[in-house]
Amino acid sequence: MSVNPPPGVNLDGLLFDKDGTLFDFHGTWNVWAFGLITDLSEGDTGQAEAIARAIMYDLQTRRFLPGSPAIAGTNREAAECLVEVLPGRSIAEIEHHLMLTSADAPLVATVPLAEFLDALALRGLALGVMTNDTEYGARAHLGAAGVVEKFHFIAGFDSGHGAKPAPEPLLAFASQLALAPARVAMVGDSTHDLIAGRRAGMQTIGVLTGMAGADELAPYADVILPDIGHIPAWLDP
Repeated sequence: MSVNPPPGVNLDGLLFDKDGTLFDFHGTWNVWAFGLITDLSEGDTGQAEAIARAIMYDLQTRRFLPGSPAIAGTNREAAECLVEVLPGRSIAEIEHHLMLTSADAPLVATVPLAEFLDALALRGLALGVMTNDTEYGARAHLGAAGVVEKFHFIAGFDSGHGAKPAPEPLLAFASQLALAPARVAMVGDSTHDLIAGRRAGMQTIGVLTGMAGADELAPYADVILPDIGHIPAWLDP
């Protein structure tokens, strides 16, 4: 259900998705995926094409295709897609490889994160991150960006709360920070993020720094912004 409050009113916390929200999806994950495919294929062009098809990645444009299970899914879901084209490797082995390599992905922040988060903290807002990446990857990326300590809550799909679009990991943030879900906004670039927010009874903020367009996000968003840098203006209508 949609909360649909007046913009920025009665907001005590912001829970951010990571990839496509804090970090630009194209600049970060399209680049990483090309390197991953190159690594896993070991110079075999046919193998590279098979791996790319499995995760719906266009080798010519070096971009994920809309609907790729790797965009909003977990490492486990991506590994399940890849195991069919990587004979001799188990899902667990592939998942571990994805975790380690993704932790070193090139990071392109959507805004200067430290300044942005400091400004939100000055408003008294509780800040969290919930990603369908691993918690290991989330902490590695936030640490590399110099902002890991600015969040009160960091969770991945493997942190024990579940994965989006289920509401449980979002509700874990609200519970741990003693916040009413209706006074929290889930911020994300995918329908997984916003559907989870709706299911948790939270406000939902869609951003356009991922793969999804405004039309795709609109049914689940209370507001759609170009990027997270527009949140302060939304808080001060």
